[in-house]
Amino acid sequence: MDETIITETPPLRAAWALQGQQAAVPITGNRAKRILYGALNPKSGDLLVGESLRWDHVAVQRFFLAIRTHWRGWHIVLFLDKGSPHTAGDSRQCAHELRFELRWLPTACPELNPTEPLWRYATQTVLANVPPRPVQESLGAATEALGSLAPHERLVKAGVLSGRFWLQGVIGNGHMS
Repeated sequence: MDETIITETPPLRAAWALQGQQAAVPITGNRAKRILYGALNPKSGDLLVGESLRWDHVAVQRFFLAIRTHWRGWHIVLFLDKGSPHTAGDSRQCAHELRFELRWLPTACPELNPTEPLWRYATQTVLANVPPRPVQESLGAATEALGSLAPHERLVKAGVLSGRFWLQGVIGNGHMS
């Protein structure tokens, strides 16, 4: 489980300009943002995503409930960073009540979270280098792109099927058993 910030001004990865002239960089001046969050099942490639104006312990708890509803009856282990919304007492209590096991990723190790490459795909491939648009449109484009990936494609992009994935021994070959 992880989250990323989607802004109205997309990432600019490349721009063309005549030699000797400054490239024009479109800036709206609007600082609108939305939080895109999700949980990836590293066995099936199933991805559950949601959005929020803020990422706080209340949003985390709402997402915990969505996870429990989506994967009803499953034994759920969530790997999380140590961000304050995740470690808040209310969030931990909610996870306990929903019978989740929480596992904390080491600080400053985003490469261990398989959702990070999915966010990178959404922001650097889908949203980068396009004219600024309302943040809700960018959020919709990112969500649609992630949702349109086949489960196997998600696992490939997330690095789960690379053979070097750190949970490989726990999940097997990345397919449901």
